[in-house]
Amino acid sequence: MQGQIIKITSNLHYVEQDGNIYPCIPRGKFRKQHILPRVGDYVVFDKEKKVIEEILPRQNEFDRPFVSNIDQAFLVTSLKQPDFSPALLDRFLTLMELHHVSSIICITKEDLLTEEEKKEITPILEYYKKIGYPVISNQDLELIKKLLNKKTSVFTGQTGAGKSTLLNRLNPEWNLETNEISLALGRGKHTTRTVELYPFQEGKVLDTPGFSALSFKDYTKEAIKEAFIEFKSYPCPYQDCTHTKEKECTIKVKVEDGTILKSRYESYLRFQEEGK
Repeated sequence: MQGQIIKITSNLHYVEQDGNIYPCIPRGKFRKQHILPRVGDYVVFDKEKKVIEEILPRQNEFDRPFVSNIDQAFLVTSLKQPDFSPALLDRFLTLMELHHVSSIICITKEDLLTEEEKKEITPILEYYKKIGYPVISNQDLELIKKLLNKKTSVFTGQTGAGKSTLLNRLNPEWNLETNEISLALGRGKHTTRTVELYPFQEGKVLDTPGFSALSFKDYTKEAIKEAFIEFKSYPCPYQDCTHTKEKECTIKVKVEDGTILKSRYESYLRFQEEGK
């Protein structure tokens, strides 16, 4: 019988199948093969013996948090308290591109912006829309519910941006722990402790403590380049152009004339330095 791991506590792996949940233990062979089951794994299991027999091929996998098979990520992004950070947003977008996960930018705390701040941030958000990333508000709950339908989704982003609050508004029964942001620190506290998949809208929602592995040291510079999706629209004269120091680089020209957002290019240069 096939099911999906929705929660792991100690050695108990909770497998969901047709609305029923079975607490299972994995077979010893996985440990010998250095294979660890993850939340999100689709598995073959024996519901009578409550043993996981096989882990099916993964669509993608992350190490921190230890999850797999994510279809889309809602990148919950505060515009104020904590302040909007294009650099951090680019990290999340690049991480998701490297794992073939679709990204949706979900902005929060728009009401806290001054008119001057709105004028500064609006063109940046419009740029992300232009290159293909949906930008939505956390107030548009019906749209978010529609986007969640029949997908396995994760909500992540800035600490203190209101991720757990948004999830509780989508479904108050989840009753996820939330903390107010610390004004002194300018950031919130991590409140989510466990990793669990919740059934919702004929799909599943993953609540996690957050993606803490945001370095690109394990990725090649070429893979990082491919993760900046707008670069593909502007081919360079040289196919192996790194878009860093080359003189005839089309990307650098597009940054200079404002076609490519300068902060995006600065993020790209930083991530290239981290890549192998």
